[in-house]
Amino acid sequence: MIVTPIYASLIALLFVYLSVRVIKLRRLQKIGIGDGDNLLLKRAMRVHSNCAEYAPIGVILLACLEFQGFSVIFVHALGLMLLLGRLIHAYGVSQSKENLIFRVSGMMLTFSSITLSSICLLGYTIKLGLS
Repeated sequence: MIVTPIYASLIALLFVYLSVRVIKLRRLQKIGIGDGDNLLLKRAMRVHSNCAEYAPIGVILLACLEFQGFSVIFVHALGLMLLLGRLIHAYGVSQSKENLIFRVSGMMLTFSSITLSSICLLGYTIKLGLS
């Protein structure tokens, strides 16, 4: 595997960055548990959680595609969609005056990567089963 580790690593670095951002806000606002009804902390926590919710399945699917021998270019395209989706979403939701285009486009890229990966893997598996 040569493609998936690239995107897994970049998304992991994004996740660490988002984690550190939450920790810094907690320290700055002196909020140990919960969100203290602080809007900036709520947004930072949601961005972090959203990454934790969607990135793992996307990376697992990339690994499955690569393991099954799908085109390196195709896996790169899906990995880039996933990474850009996570970055764009994180940026958009992090803004106190949120422009929904970033949230929506970030999620569309993320969902597109996950959906296309899933469909390709299902098709490949069904084709193998019928052979």
